[in-house]
Amino acid sequence: MTAAARGVAAPDLCRGIYRARLACSAADVRVAQALRWLAFRGQRVEPGDSGLDADEHDRVCQHVLVEDIRSGAPVCTFRLLPIAGQDGLRRSYSARYYDLSALEGFRGPMLEMGRFCLHPARHDPDILRIAWGMLTRHVDQGRIEMLFGCTSFAGTDEGVYLDAFALLKERYTAPERWAPKGKATQRFRFAHALPNRRADRRLAMLEMPPLLRTYLAMGGWVSDHAVVDRDLQTLHVFTALEIGRIPPARARSLRMVAG
Repeated sequence: MTAAARGVAAPDLCRGIYRARLACSAADVRVAQALRWLAFRGQRVEPGDSGLDADEHDRVCQHVLVEDIRSGAPVCTFRLLPIAGQDGLRRSYSARYYDLSALEGFRGPMLEMGRFCLHPARHDPDILRIAWGMLTRHVDQGRIEMLFGCTSFAGTDEGVYLDAFALLKERYTAPERWAPKGKATQRFRFAHALPNRRADRRLAMLEMPPLLRTYLAMGGWVSDHAVVDRDLQTLHVFTALEIGRIPPARARSLRMVAG
C-alpha cells in the first residue's frame, strides 16, 4: 500500500546525494520491485520473467525508496508492515517461515521490515545510514517497541557462513521468552549443528550481511536456525530489535540522521 493510498504525509529525508521517500504510486512500487529483483534474483531476466520481485504482502505494506538525487536512480528499498495484534503477527511475511507464537505475548507496537536490499553496484555506507534514518522516523512516529524481519545471507550453502552462524549461536540468539520456533521444512539449525565451534569474530563479521551487522550492533537478536529460501536463493534468520534496548548513543545518532 502506498503512502498516497494511506493518506499519509511523509516528508522526504535528504542527506548528501541521497533522498529517502515513501512510494506514492503504483509506478513507485514497481521501481522497488525491480530493484528487489536485481538484488535478490540477479541481473538477467529470462523469457517469461516479469523482472519484478512481487508478492501478496506488497499491497498491504508501505514501501521506502532511497534514490541518488543526481540521477533519480534507486539505490535501496525496503517495505514496512505495522503489526496489529495477534492476527497481524500471524499474517506477517516472517510468519511464513517461523512460528512466532511466543511474540504474541509482546504487548508493545511492532513493525516488520522486509525485502531490504541495496543496488548490487552501490556500496556507499551513507545509503544504509539514510535508510536507517527513514526507518527511525517510522519507529518514532508509530511508537514502535519491536522491529523485526528476516535478514538474508546470499546463497543457500551454510558452509560458507559457519563463523557467522557460530557467532550468532554464541552471542545473539533470542531470549527464550520471545524465541521463534521452527516452521519451515528446510532449515539449518546452527545452534544445534555447531555446538563446539568457536567463531572467528573477524571472519564472522565479514560474512554477515550489513543489515544484520547493524541490527546486532544495536542489541538485536536472531532465531536459533536459518531458513533455506529456494525462491530467493538465500539463507535467512529471523531478526528482531527491542527499541528500548538500543544503546542511548546509537539512538541519538539515528535521530540526528532522521532529523
